[in-house]
Amino acid sequence: MAKLTKRQKAIATQVEAGKVYSLEDAVALLNNLPAVKFKESLDVSVNLGVDPRKSDQVVRGATTLPAGTGKTVRVAVFAQGPAAEAAKAEGADIVGMDDLAESIQGGNLNFDVVIAAPDAMRVVGKLGTILGPRGLMPNPKVGTVTPDVAGAVRNAKAGQARYRVDKGGIIHAAIGQVGFEAPAIRQNLEALISDLKKAKPATSKGVYIKKITLSSTMGPGLSVDVASVSA
Repeated sequence: MAKLTKRQKAIATQVEAGKVYSLEDAVALLNNLPAVKFKESLDVSVNLGVDPRKSDQVVRGATTLPAGTGKTVRVAVFAQGPAAEAAKAEGADIVGMDDLAESIQGGNLNFDVVIAAPDAMRVVGKLGTILGPRGLMPNPKVGTVTPDVAGAVRNAKAGQARYRVDKGGIIHAAIGQVGFEAPAIRQNLEALISDLKKAKPATSKGVYIKKITLSSTMGPGLSVDVASVSA
């Protein structure tokens, strides 16, 4: 059996197995764990009452987080004409069409989000094998294929949580960083839960928000009282 590290031992003394925490207590505990050498994100997992094997129960979307993510987001935009100028005005890092596609094909993937105007998809479609596996392919379901590229850039820069239910019926999203205070995490989590409720499939039966777990990148998962998170 592998020996526990000093950090793992310290965590084990602070976490109560099986305990359901208030959101405030969970954030405080994760913020006070022994530090690591990089800035950890605070991540949430939400167990949904859906069957992702059924196409009409695949929950997918994006939530603009009121308190942001704490990270600088680099945005690439496929657009031309006034839409391209509007994207630049909102702070897009890279804007182009065929030239941007060639740059990506040449290995330039120095961005976190890709947004495309509908008329640019003829160019973006050729990049599916590059962008798809990296989760960067623009999609109208998460607002990254849109006539309003300026608004999409604004939302991406503000900080968004993008999610898609996995085969276990769980969505995963980063909603902040270690060091965020509880009110900021509450704002972000409640915005996410609100959007998840709006996206509830009509065919989903029974309890929809079944479980909420909060964790840091290198920390434990803490079960959060679902009833304490209003949205």
